[in-house]
Amino acid sequence: MPKKVTTKTPVKKTTAVAKKPAAIVKKPTAILKPKAEAKAKAVKPKVAVPEVKSELVKKYRSGAKDTGSVAVQIALLTDRITALAKHLTKHIHDFDSKRGLLILVGKRRGLLNYLRKSDEKVYAKLVKDLKLKK
Repeated sequence: MPKKVTTKTPVKKTTAVAKKPAAIVKKPTAILKPKAEAKAKAVKPKVAVPEVKSELVKKYRSGAKDTGSVAVQIALLTDRITALAKHLTKHIHDFDSKRGLLILVGKRRGLLNYLRKSDEKVYAKLVKDLKLKK
């Protein structure tokens, strides 16, 4: 006995409830976006351009191949700190950048303390050149 093939036709259901206006149904897109995507669009402060960075390295290095000595690191951190401080004068409520600034200042402070203990002359020259103390 062959099986009967039946096809079901979709039945439209009607309801008496009125449709909501489109403005109420739509949700704001900012709520639906993940946090990482929202942060990616945030304005990031400009950091040292490679030319400026290489000039700082050339100015504060101790030897021909020196790129990571304490003095060079302090000079590069100072450049980043000034860029972030300038950014924060315009964007007062950018708390993520403010936290980054405080971290950079702490790193620079630690490097300066180390340099003061290890080489007083280089420390004094660096502080004077970068105008860190008045």
